[in-house]
Amino acid sequence: MIKYIFALTLLLSGSVCAVQIQGLVIRVLDGDALEILQARHPVRIRLVNIDAPEKKQPFGRRSMNQLKSLVVNTPVTVTYTQTDRYGRIPGRVYTEDGMEVNRWLVQHGAAWVYPDFNTDYTLPVYQR
Repeated sequence: MIKYIFALTLLLSGSVCAVQIQGLVIRVLDGDALEILQARHPVRIRLVNIDAPEKKQPFGRRSMNQLKSLVVNTPVTVTYTQTDRYGRIPGRVYTEDGMEVNRWLVQHGAAWVYPDFNTDYTLPVYQR
C-alpha cells in the first residue's frame, strides 16, 4: 500500500514541478513579453504574474524600453510550469546575477501585478 501512495505522490508532484530553460534574449515584444534563443530556436516568453501597457497604449514604449535595457542580448534563465494556450511560456525571468526581471519591472513602475493571474503573493508589496 505504501508503494502505491508513494507512486501516486510522485505522479501528482510531477504536474507542478518547475522547469528551467536558459537562452539569450533576442527580442523584446512589449513590456511583458520577449523572445529568447534556446537551442537555436526562438522561444516566446510571457512574464508571469505581471501586466504592462501594450506598445500603443500610454507608457507602452517606456515599459518596453525598460525591459529592453535590462535584458536584450543578455543570457537569462526562465522558470515555468507549462506553456499557455498561445504556445508561449509564462515564466519568471532571471538575469545571470539572479535578479527577477518580473519583480524589477513592478518595483520600478514599468508593469503592475496581474491580479486575476498572480500566484506570487509577495509581489503586490512592490507595486508602486
